[in-house]
Amino acid sequence: MASKSESKEPVNEQVIANMYGAMRSELNQIYSKITELEMEVSEHSLVINAIQPLDPTRRCYRMIGGVLVERTIKEVLPAVLRNKEGLEEVIARLNETLEKKKKEIADFETKYKIRIKKSDGDEKDESSKKEGSAQGVLVGPASSSQ
Repeated sequence: MASKSESKEPVNEQVIANMYGAMRSELNQIYSKITELEMEVSEHSLVINAIQPLDPTRRCYRMIGGVLVERTIKEVLPAVLRNKEGLEEVIARLNETLEKKKKEIADFETKYKIRIKKSDGDEKDESSKKEGSAQGVLVGPASSSQ
């Protein structure tokens, strides 16, 4: 009887660990994609802020599929705005997916009583060393005080 119910569930700890690792890997991929797209949104914002105050008839260049194309600001600005809005929508959908995946992982951890081992002492020591090494760094010109 017990063997029938086990056939539906993962067979051993190694299979469970592999499944958990795959889920964590997926989560990390989603995080990295969101970060990448957020960087693109910030680049789009920089471009928008740079060309918005300029004369709409002024020519500018835009990379389309690896080809540099000459256009006017009047033609490029709406396209850049649309691209930025599209990126923001994709980021919103990825954030929803991220939350679902986090919940799925939390449920999996609860179901199989998974706990991640953290060596708190080692992490604290490393962070204090990093903070200590950053002390004494001067920022800005030293000659301004003379």
